Amino acid sequence: MGPLLKKKICLLGSFGVGKTSLIRQYVSHVYSEEYISTIGVHISKKELILPSGTELSLLIWDLEGQDEIHDFSKNYLKGMSAYFLVADGTRAETLMTAQNLYQSLAGEYSDIPSILILNKNDLSEKWQLDESQYSDFIQDGIEVIQTSAKTGDGVEAGFLSLAEKVTGL
Repeated sequence: MGPLLKKKICLLGSFGVGKTSLIRQYVSHVYSEEYISTIGVHISKKELILPSGTELSLLIWDLEGQDEIHDFSKNYLKGMSAYFLVADGTRAETLMTAQNLYQSLAGEYSDIPSILILNKNDLSEKWQLDESQYSDFIQDGIEVIQTSAKTGDGVEAGFLSLAEKVTGL
């Protein structure tokens, strides 16, 4: 095995889309109904071995919910290797926020891997999104993954996919 690679990934999206819950599910396999708003940034760490045998340490930056990139949040993005855009499938307006964030990152971070996560797929009866609404992401080559931070559905696969993209595998 080679040296341990360290990569910084960020989660971006509106308030309440489940960024913190996704991270807690991925890192600790824990879910809580309690809503805790992230203020500023919270950093988690997860070490994993990719199917290729590559050892990877992910520094996962959970940025507070925001509808646009502000000057203070640009500092949090420095050194970012990849990012998730997170939207809540039960709130269509959060997809528009993800689109705005993506467009604001497109210039400076266009060569950095990203994935769009549509979270809360366990609430299918309240789902407001269909593929036509996020087809622009697909056309731009952005992988779209539906997840549930509550059940864990798609969470591991999403982080693994981004980890593979960030290592070029």
